[in-house]
Amino acid sequence: MFCEQCEQTASGNGCHQWGACGKSPEVNAVQDLLVHCLRGIAPVVLKARELNIPTHEVDVFTCESLFATMTNVNFDSKRFRTYVERALQLRDGLKAEVQKLEPTVQWSEITNYQPDLQGDLVAQGVKTSLEVIEKSGGNIDIFSLKLTVLYGVKGLASYAFHAYELEQEDDKIYQFLAEAMAALDRDDLTLEDWVNLALKVGELNLRAMELLDAGHTLTYGHPTPTSVPLNPRLGKAILVSGHDIKQLEAILRQTVGTEITVYTHGELLPAHGYPKLKQNYPHLYGHFGTAWQNQTKDFAKFPGAIVITTNCLMPPHENYDTKVFTVGPVGYSGLTFLPHRIDGTPDYQPVIQKALELPGFTTEESARQVTVGFGRNAVLSVADQVIDAVKQGKIRHFFLVGGCDGAKPDRNYYTEFVEKVPSDCVILTLACGKFRFFDQQLGDINGLPRLMDVGQCNDAYSAIQIALGLANAFNVGVNELPLSMILSWYEQKAVAVLLTLLCLGIKDIRLGPTLPAFITPNVFQFLSENYNLQAIKTPEEDLAACLA
Repeated sequence: MFCEQCEQTASGNGCHQWGACGKSPEVNAVQDLLVHCLRGIAPVVLKARELNIPTHEVDVFTCESLFATMTNVNFDSKRFRTYVERALQLRDGLKAEVQKLEPTVQWSEITNYQPDLQGDLVAQGVKTSLEVIEKSGGNIDIFSLKLTVLYGVKGLASYAFHAYELEQEDDKIYQFLAEAMAALDRDDLTLEDWVNLALKVGELNLRAMELLDAGHTLTYGHPTPTSVPLNPRLGKAILVSGHDIKQLEAILRQTVGTEITVYTHGELLPAHGYPKLKQNYPHLYGHFGTAWQNQTKDFAKFPGAIVITTNCLMPPHENYDTKVFTVGPVGYSGLTFLPHRIDGTPDYQPVIQKALELPGFTTEESARQVTVGFGRNAVLSVADQVIDAVKQGKIRHFFLVGGCDGAKPDRNYYTEFVEKVPSDCVILTLACGKFRFFDQQLGDINGLPRLMDVGQCNDAYSAIQIALGLANAFNVGVNELPLSMILSWYEQKAVAVLLTLLCLGIKDIRLGPTLPAFITPNVFQFLSENYNLQAIKTPEEDLAACLA
């Protein structure tokens, strides 16, 4: 195998024998085969769109199946075989529709590709993966940017899929996904063309995050500052992990009247800030555990049923695998998968039954809590207060410290950085990277909390709107604000968010804990020269540079 799409790739170069995420070579190969088939669908989609043939079913399938190939989402080779079979059915059906209107259409080799579904899909996946490398014509920088586009597209597709679940769509996103996937088969694009395509991924990802933001806020209200208990309460329990707030609500709705308490885990912590969830479902009580990479310990200790709605899933341990359920694109061989019904949510009765069978919490713990809900509305509603504090010299600088968490020891940089931030500075945070410091008591400045949780990774959209709002209030550009971005990355959603920030012209981002293995020195030099993108150094060095 060869995989280097995440930050924890082996030796900082690539996983060759087994994925650092726990992915087997066999699963990696079938994922590559699926991506190859999706690339073959793309030209058919583009042709169908030219002829006004509906492509919506294919568009949504493309988003979901790309999502499934992201790091720590799906490890189940049988599920990927199903995805491959469905991809070919959809492709051939759409080809037939096109050929009714344009019988002489000529398809490319990749569009006519027909794997042997009765044969060894692993060997076929390895072969298609090697063909991708060969098509780069020996230009390693173009290959680097092709991978950047592919991984960014995976992140974009996942956000678009989340937005679709909440009935928020933009056909421009589906059109672009087809264009980008089709472009991966081209060998006539220049280095500049690939840079522009990567930035276009960022542009469309901003739109996808905007749609997802609209889906959340229109359905559940704008987040408001909310205290969230970190200590459990007595009784039966269900733990919901991932990002998918629609699925969290479905579980809450189906557990009304059961006397089961529902807890969030990982990136679902910000769900507590949405007022309509809290108002309608008082049994949404608290948060259990921290970031995704600690789930093996968190899940083993949790005395109830567990649902994984999205990334990030780690290979489960046998001491808790019987109480874990997956939905949507998430999967692992041996775990119970709950398929969606026609309304887009599963029947969670098996989860409820498991929760009732398990003991639940039988002892109390001392009260602890954190505050979430500092979305753009909450922060910009006190913009005048913020501006006055800056003008009076009470707030010297803003830091956005967030992104993905991971298991590497050098991620302690982010904890140390926050601990060393001077007391006259405010820290905004989002995504699971915050779990390294989310429960620290940093006090406030003139009633404004020094640590504000903006939300999930997709709430980078909200953070961007906060930055734009403050820039407008100060009548300066975003790059002129006393604001520094200290970002951690792990998987492909983070790649898409980074491309969004770059497409907006945001400079001076510090990225870590290591740079992407798929970015060549020349590509990184280009990003450094044009955007002053930098690798993190030490907390002391970076703080001094930001505050200089």
